[in-house]
Amino acid sequence: MARILYVEDEPALAKIVKESLESRGHAVLHVPDGNRVLKAFAEFQPDVCVLDVMLPGTDGFSLGNEIRKSNSQVPILFLTAKNQTADVLKGFKSGGNDYIRKPFSMEELLVRIQNLLNLAIASQTIHHEDRPIGKFSFSPVQQLLRSDRQTHQLSHRESQLLDLLSAKPGAIVSRKDILLQIWGDDSFFNSRTLDVYIKKLRNYLEEDPSVQIITLRGVGYRMVF
Repeated sequence: MARILYVEDEPALAKIVKESLESRGHAVLHVPDGNRVLKAFAEFQPDVCVLDVMLPGTDGFSLGNEIRKSNSQVPILFLTAKNQTADVLKGFKSGGNDYIRKPFSMEELLVRIQNLLNLAIASQTIHHEDRPIGKFSFSPVQQLLRSDRQTHQLSHRESQLLDLLSAKPGAIVSRKDILLQIWGDDSFFNSRTLDVYIKKLRNYLEEDPSVQIITLRGVGYRMVF
């Protein structure tokens, strides 16, 4: 059973989703107003957050940013009626782990929630310590990449990606495995998003030329340091 914070202002949809999740054994706290979410989050301590983007009061993206300030690990799934790539990217930058477009089927929503829960459990079972990467020190828990010169505060997905690539230096990590473990599916859109995140990590790491993320075309990546 998981504790799910569900934020949705459409009463009919909220009732259907809440009852469907509860019928599968989950504890669901439904909040219809963005202004009430942070207090509910602090009191309920959910295992996953399902946030509609368009809300009265505070919008979903702003809520994602605020939740991330107090909790870097809880999975966040955005519900959005928007189809623009820029809006989806904004969701990821706001701390989201996944998104689903309205209208959606309950089956898809359930699969995506379960996938986020599985990834969160898997992450918690791994013993994370500060990891040396060349002249850097990487903290997966704090999502920090430090050197003597500067400190980078990584986003949740940046930290997940660097953790995956640096866990076994020199080992090949396939694109498909990365997409499935971090994004939950290997769609074309997520594949293009992965390219953006790889470029961002390379920019962070360029201070130490001995640290490289090598692209193996058609296969994946290999990190050496």
